[in-house]
Amino acid sequence: MQIPFLSQLQTLTGPPVNKIVGVASAGPARLAAEQILQHVLHGLPELLAAAVGQIASGQLLASYTTSRDFNPAKIIGFNAEVIRQQRQAMQALHLPPDEQLTELLITLRTQLHLLRLLPDGQRFLYVAVDCRDTNLGIAREVMRTCET
Repeated sequence: MQIPFLSQLQTLTGPPVNKIVGVASAGPARLAAEQILQHVLHGLPELLAAAVGQIASGQLLASYTTSRDFNPAKIIGFNAEVIRQQRQAMQALHLPPDEQLTELLITLRTQLHLLRLLPDGQRFLYVAVDCRDTNLGIAREVMRTCET
């Protein structure tokens, strides 16, 4: 049963846990982002967090997290900036035009953070996993299959 007051109170304590949340206005972009996250969650049930964001604006479209301490809405803009900066670095290298940025991997002591550009080149998928629970190859393959 949905009680509006309790739902509003819960949003003040942090992001909803273990639930895919569409943040963007209702429409095809939000629906597509939610479907991508459902696919990721099906393939990586042990993930810590996942989100779909827009590269140009850093806007969050949809997110999922397993912990209130891990808030994808706060970090999606920073991840979008990482992608924009990497694209600029690639331009500075004067790489051939057919070279495209597809994925970035950030390794921490206990976590892996993966950023994968979606086929439209305007959005990206962000996934955070515990490296003790998740194989990097499997995580990358699950993210790659979200493109279809």
